[in-house]
Amino acid sequence: MECFKIYCGGDFIETPLTLFVSNPYDGKDFAQTWLAEEEELKFASDKAKEAFAKMKLMAAYEKSEALNFIASEISKNEERFASLIAQEAAKPWKYALAEARRAVQTFKVAAEEAKRLPMEYIRLDWAVEGKGREGLVKYFPIGPVAGISPFNFPLNLAAHKIAPALAAGCPIVLKPASTTPLATLELAKIIDKTEFPKGSYSVLPMKRNIGDLIVTSDDFKLLTFTGSSEVGWKMKARAGKKKVVLELGGNAGTIVSQSSDISHAVSRCVVGGFAYQGQICIHAQRIFVHKDVFETFCEQFIPLVKKLNYGHPLSHDTEITAMIDESNAKRVEDWVNEAQNDGAKLLCGGKRNGAYYEPTVLTNVTPDMNVSCQEIFGPVVTLQPYESFEEAVNQVNNTNYGLQAGIFTNNIKELDYAFNNIEVGGLIHNDVPVFRTDHMPYGGIKDSGIGREGIKYAIHDMMEPKILVK
Repeated sequence: MECFKIYCGGDFIETPLTLFVSNPYDGKDFAQTWLAEEEELKFASDKAKEAFAKMKLMAAYEKSEALNFIASEISKNEERFASLIAQEAAKPWKYALAEARRAVQTFKVAAEEAKRLPMEYIRLDWAVEGKGREGLVKYFPIGPVAGISPFNFPLNLAAHKIAPALAAGCPIVLKPASTTPLATLELAKIIDKTEFPKGSYSVLPMKRNIGDLIVTSDDFKLLTFTGSSEVGWKMKARAGKKKVVLELGGNAGTIVSQSSDISHAVSRCVVGGFAYQGQICIHAQRIFVHKDVFETFCEQFIPLVKKLNYGHPLSHDTEITAMIDESNAKRVEDWVNEAQNDGAKLLCGGKRNGAYYEPTVLTNVTPDMNVSCQEIFGPVVTLQPYESFEEAVNQVNNTNYGLQAGIFTNNIKELDYAFNNIEVGGLIHNDVPVFRTDHMPYGGIKDSGIGREGIKYAIHDMMEPKILVK
């Protein structure tokens, strides 16, 4: 069994508390690491403060070169990272490899943005009092950052916190999900080789009671959390005076117009609905199809869903595999059964075997069913016909979430109406809401969060403006 020491304030250490990491596909432990306790967290936060004083003095080129080195080393070892992701998260190999490659891009973008930290000149003579004066606005790193990352993208969603923090000049202490800590611990081996000062990055698997301390601690000036809405908003309430960025859940809607390329829409909705077992916060959970093409869409969609290949996450042919654990599979099973009992119609799937839940499609759902109004975070989509485009937009908006949405249409008026009226942080044209590139602004409204990720936007959250008036 491979062992991964935790990375605490620049040192690789063990603690008295062992953490075994298992593959959700077969439930077998395949790696060992350790859990941090309050002592290790205190050490990491103290070292972060020391590192901050040094990071503030780093030149743009120094940070950029270090971030490019990280990107290059991930790229050289992409299959190593993909193997860890596939095993700890039960992510099919092709998606695990794609995640590793996205992490490369995330650090590359951060290397560029480190050379473009915001600064601006302001004329102050708009007012009489400002005649003869000018202002220079410079942005300064906010200080140590606390990051909490989820299980579903154990490398790249952590990178979306680590890379902008390092680019901004902020040390970061990261709490990864206890089920999936290995990719970020492997990343520590690379960051340890860079010119970033020791203490600029710590990765500490820990129990929730210890993790709660980084939420409330005044040692951190910003908390960035990716996870469930229920947990995220409670964290914000306890975070004190620190800035908070929340990237939370969703039950993303997708509209398929009668003007769209139906075959293209079908193929993309299969990916958007079932990639990584639907355990993606922008997975295409609710699909609304115009009534004139609804039957055609279903006739093409259902057979493709049934053909999804189940297997071991390390197999290159696997398209769908076990969920992160059996308890979540049981929750999905319960919600689907509840929906059927209340009148929903099962078009395919609906069976569970341990942590595996079949790719499932429902119709005749109502907005108050859990499979519709909640984030199912599993391999389930709902198909509903609509009559008018305005009705479809209203159905997409009939939720407490607002992360991303997709729209398949070749009608510019429909696209404009959707962009102006759908209540989300991002609208994806002629594709599913699961689309994301790593430099675009990403985040939601309503219960889906506050603030934006995407390297430049995260950097701005991690810096504070100061004006010099001359």
